[in-house]
Amino acid sequence: MEWITKLMEALGSPGAGLAVALENVFPPVPSEVILPLAGFTAGQGKISLIAAILWTTAGSVVGALVLYGLGTWLGLERLRKIADRIPFVTVSDVDKSDEWFDKHGNKAVFIGRMVPVVRSLISIPAGVSGMPIVKFTAYTAAGSLIWNTALILAGYALGENYQLVDRYLGWVSTVVLVALAIAIGWFVVSRVKARRS
Repeated sequence: MEWITKLMEALGSPGAGLAVALENVFPPVPSEVILPLAGFTAGQGKISLIAAILWTTAGSVVGALVLYGLGTWLGLERLRKIADRIPFVTVSDVDKSDEWFDKHGNKAVFIGRMVPVVRSLISIPAGVSGMPIVKFTAYTAAGSLIWNTALILAGYALGENYQLVDRYLGWVSTVVLVALAIAIGWFVVSRVKARRS
């Protein structure tokens, strides 16, 4: 938390944007902490509220583009080769995921930007599937703008109690992580049963 405060003190709203960009790529501190803090700082008059929203949204897009680039570099063919070496995963799984993303990628990116944990990860399959960068950027910016605005305004309204945002949203991250763990566990168990039969 201290490093985020120092960034904003030194750079103002761009510091909040930089913190969000870093959070997207290396998430040591979730945006549920950064954004309400930016709102609280804006409430104190140290940074502009509008600038905080715009800069953090720009930071979200930049961070997402880094992971999108990673997905593009990985590519579908390379991912197929990797899948062929991983236990319980087949090339068919990769192809089915790619087909799903071709159909639902727009919604997945837009909504995913407002879901903890998924927010960063969704950029990688977008790059792998070859989603056009302009479209990816537009949906990422739109989803990020909604999420960032909501959390910054919450911090602005709560004032010194801005940490309540993270307290109440923290359980959402936990639920998402548990759901992902259950889904992976179910996938592995079903594959083991299929191989035995």
